Amino acid sequence: MLNLHKAEFVRSAVKTADFPQDSLPQIVFAGKSNVGKSSTINRLLNRKNFARVGNAPGKTIHINFFRIDETVYFVDLPGYGYAKVSKKERDRWGRLMDQYFASEDTMTLGFQIVDIRHKPTADDVTMANWFLQTGMPFAIIANKHDKIKKSQLEDNLQTIRETLHLPEDVPVIPFSAEKGTGRDEVLALIFDHISNQ
Repeated sequence: MLNLHKAEFVRSAVKTADFPQDSLPQIVFAGKSNVGKSSTINRLLNRKNFARVGNAPGKTIHINFFRIDETVYFVDLPGYGYAKVSKKERDRWGRLMDQYFASEDTMTLGFQIVDIRHKPTADDVTMANWFLQTGMPFAIIANKHDKIKKSQLEDNLQTIRETLHLPEDVPVIPFSAEKGTGRDEVLALIFDHISNQ
């Protein structure tokens, strides 16, 4: 069993040479700048401010690696789709993503975090395609579940699935970083994945 309390920040990567080379599995988290990516990681680890939560979206401009229990990395990708970032910065982000996804033995399981309240954006679709092209297992975390009515849940999940053109085998997990809804399902996928490595 993974000891989630044993978590440490390892490094921020700005180029391929910075990626860890120790072949531990890498669980990747991607999402728009304001979707609650850091809060989701914090909730999974039950730590308040482990992954930095910024008031200004777009705080994560590097790829941040956190080692959990000496067994697995949680990889926090830079938030995308934030309008106030310069074109130069967006291009740098794109190159870094290309390098990460093109590297051998990087991602072993991916999570894309979207806002359950809204139809996914064009940037969300691009990110989902990136995940799908790797052929690696991945799932959607539909965050902010606590902000919608029960009656909206099924329709919203269906909209996410259709907009992102997800195959049937890609789970879409209703999640609340605020309340902890969906945490067990996400952790079950991670534990399952690590035990099968």
